[in-house]
Amino acid sequence: MCNLYNITTNQQAIRDFVTLTLDSLGNLEPSLDVYPDRPAPVVRNIGGGRELAALTWGMPTPAEHLKTPDAPDTGVTNVRKTWIRHWQQWLGVANRCVVPATAFSEYGQTPDPVTKRKPLYWFGLDETQPLFFFAGIWTQWEGTRGSNRTPRPGTHDLFAFLTTDANDVVKPIHPKAMPVVLTSREEVEIWLTADWHEAKALQRPLSSDLLEIIEAPAGRVG
Repeated sequence: MCNLYNITTNQQAIRDFVTLTLDSLGNLEPSLDVYPDRPAPVVRNIGGGRELAALTWGMPTPAEHLKTPDAPDTGVTNVRKTWIRHWQQWLGVANRCVVPATAFSEYGQTPDPVTKRKPLYWFGLDETQPLFFFAGIWTQWEGTRGSNRTPRPGTHDLFAFLTTDANDVVKPIHPKAMPVVLTSREEVEIWLTADWHEAKALQRPLSSDLLEIIEAPAGRVG
């Protein structure tokens, strides 16, 4: 499960990749690590146009997975099972978005013998970390985000991105899944405009020759 990614780029690069009708993001930091339940840049379909805006990472959790009906919701960051009714309500064009990124991380399977922590690996298209996009969904949601210690009631604009089978680059590190990565303007356009029958074909592993490990713990292979 990808719960940390980075975007090291500028807004003009995003505009050059995706045609926008509105940019309400404000100033994008030169390098931004994105964590769950935190705001991040997203290009979303809204009101017949496309907006670059800051949305909170984590779609509403299915009710059956909340501890209690009134518990604060930390959100679901990665969506795999698009056939589940809970997710199907947001698969139409109106609720599609793309999430700019330049690298994403996954934890390895074997903990470090000294720290007892699993090693963190970073993946990108290559070492120069060119811009790509995750295929995502978004919604506006009324409720309480956060935790019992720091609840945030109100209206929240939320997003998550789709995952799929891990390719041969990610699989030795994280065999369960990888994000759905879009690397071309054509793929971004399909995701943002096509009906679900066509768009769902993009929920597939990225070709292994298009992805590489760009940072790994010293001396670690997996």
